[in-house]
Amino acid sequence: MKHRILGIVSGIGLVPFLFFLVSLAQERWSWPENAKNLQVLPKDTPSSKLRPLMGSFTRALGVRCWYCHLGQEGKPLSTYDFASDDNPNKNRAREMLRMLGGIEEHLKKIEPSGDKRVEAGCYTCHRGRPRPMTLEEELGETYRMKGLDSALQHYADLKENFYGRGAYDFGERALNTFGYQVLANDPTGAVRVFRLNAKEFPKSPNVWNSLAEACLKAGDSRHAKQYYRKVLKLDPQNKNAKDMLEKLKGRGKK
Repeated sequence: MKHRILGIVSGIGLVPFLFFLVSLAQERWSWPENAKNLQVLPKDTPSSKLRPLMGSFTRALGVRCWYCHLGQEGKPLSTYDFASDDNPNKNRAREMLRMLGGIEEHLKKIEPSGDKRVEAGCYTCHRGRPRPMTLEEELGETYRMKGLDSALQHYADLKENFYGRGAYDFGERALNTFGYQVLANDPTGAVRVFRLNAKEFPKSPNVWNSLAEACLKAGDSRHAKQYYRKVLKLDPQNKNAKDMLEKLKGRGKK
């Protein structure tokens, strides 16, 4: 081993080799037996309990250590300042833990409806997401901050990453609710949302009804009538579609 190290030194030079050793030292990191600045967890929490607990947080929120602690993604853990409170997410996490403790105390007062009491945990709400929002809330926030194109791309990304995992409800209601948020200020944009929903759920009369309504508000009576007829094809007794087609007689091309 000694000859191997000397060979490395002679091959790469002394100064670069020193940086090489420092780099190796930085990458070595172990869980501390006496963690610093614990405020919600017991101050004497051993590493044997701290490690699985922190691991459960990362899985429940779908994040890594940098999300709550002071450090950079992709950097060795030895470069992190875990005791620092400079990352605001750390205090948010503390408050969430306090809240969870309160919830668990209240659950103890409730007679369970099954044979075993339900336990609350981070995963109960988060399900692999840092912010436990509904799908329509996610899309609405992206729409307000970045516009419709970004919101629709966000929908595609979320569906690819979370479909089937229980984190979001990808049923027709989510896009329909978001579509009406857009409809309030942008009927043409709402048509795009409802068309996507109609593509996702082509057998839903309600989806086509929403699309017809958006087309009408966007000034496109021809397509509105077409989609109201689609509603009646799927649901022949749909009163709204019948009434709207009666009102739209003579408007636009048949």
